[in-house]
Amino acid sequence: MKFSGFGEHAVEFYDGLLADNTKAYWDDHVAVYKEHVRAPMEALLAELEPEFGAGFGEAKVFRPYRDVRFAKDKTPYKTHCGGVIESGRGGGAYYVEVGPAGLRVGGGCFHLASDQLARYRTAVDTELHGPALEKILASLRKAGWEILGDRLKSKPRGFAEDHPRLDLLRHRSVYAVRAWEPDDFLHEREALDRVRKSWRQLRKFNEWARDRVGPSEKPRR
Repeated sequence: MKFSGFGEHAVEFYDGLLADNTKAYWDDHVAVYKEHVRAPMEALLAELEPEFGAGFGEAKVFRPYRDVRFAKDKTPYKTHCGGVIESGRGGGAYYVEVGPAGLRVGGGCFHLASDQLARYRTAVDTELHGPALEKILASLRKAGWEILGDRLKSKPRGFAEDHPRLDLLRHRSVYAVRAWEPDDFLHEREALDRVRKSWRQLRKFNEWARDRVGPSEKPRR
């Protein structure tokens, strides 16, 4: 199926879920989710996968259910629908999300396991790969991206206080995001065009993450 936009009730569905995050609401509206959210997301990813999947893997849509095993918040459903193309969590990702806030895209290292973090900091420490990442992130900021991530308040062990890339070394995750509020474009093919253009801007960042960090070799919990 060719992507022609998210359904007209996609945002409305999530507005309702925010107000009533229960199985009763979900069961009453699951047909809306499947038609107006899930199916368009699958179509969008299917069109983008041939360009962005090489070296990263197959596209997938995340499950709508929250993992509440260790969470204080026990609401059962995610209040957005996310899709991703990635070779392994943390080693670069092309991410897209639709929800009540509109359309959101991102990429980079959303989560770093301990072995990935060690490889990330080793790369940032070098005079070849560290400045390369600085340049990539500076270019993304200039293009309107927000650079986020979990960071240490102090310097990581083993690095000097005056390290030229200490700010990057503090990161325990690092990724770029940008978003658009809901508007008519969301229900048109323009949504795909925005994601494609954004993912192309992320290509160098994701390739850096794939080549320098890669998937974790540790089992996922």
